[in-house]
Amino acid sequence: MMGPSPLESLSTGFILNVQLFVITLVLALPLGLVVTFFSMSRFRPVKYITRIYIWIIRGTPLMLQLFVILYAPGLLFEIPMSSRFTAAVIAFVINYSAYFSEIYRAGIESISKGQYEAGQVLGMTRSQIFFKVILLQVIKRIVPPMGNEVITLAKDTALARVIGVAEIIMSAERFTKQGLIWPLFSTGLFFLVFNGILTLLLGRVEKKMDYFKV
Repeated sequence: MMGPSPLESLSTGFILNVQLFVITLVLALPLGLVVTFFSMSRFRPVKYITRIYIWIIRGTPLMLQLFVILYAPGLLFEIPMSSRFTAAVIAFVINYSAYFSEIYRAGIESISKGQYEAGQVLGMTRSQIFFKVILLQVIKRIVPPMGNEVITLAKDTALARVIGVAEIIMSAERFTKQGLIWPLFSTGLFFLVFNGILTLLLGRVEKKMDYFKV
């Protein structure tokens, strides 16, 4: 019985890349904001623990984190990871929430303290000041660096292959070993098209934020 054709295999692999990308983005964006609040907390133990977490995640390779997430639960607690794709999702979310949190933090700290003080004078609570005054300005300022991270995430999904997730490059490699070279080049086309679409979408977001001057 013949297996799937190269095109079918590549398409299935790319769907896994897209799924990993979307799930990571949906989970890491809000989690990164939570991490930011912890890293800026006035409660020192929470602040320092969060900063150490960010330092570890940003200072170690994503590839290593993938291996740790896949194997550590089974080796340390005898609770094997349910699937390799789940391990990839957890590793990517943990990794990118740390990077996103630093972008959020830089955006928040770039807003002058005078705006916080003005909000307090008007009788606004801290949450009202943040969500009604600060947040839109932060979003305006972080769109470019956040866009770079999003595009990097799209390419980094290929790293899932190191723990056996059959993403597009792993699928292409199987056929390359059989003497076919075009599947390998096709992976580049997939990523070029996907990242091209992302670039266009991010560009439109930046233009929509132009009305909001900071």
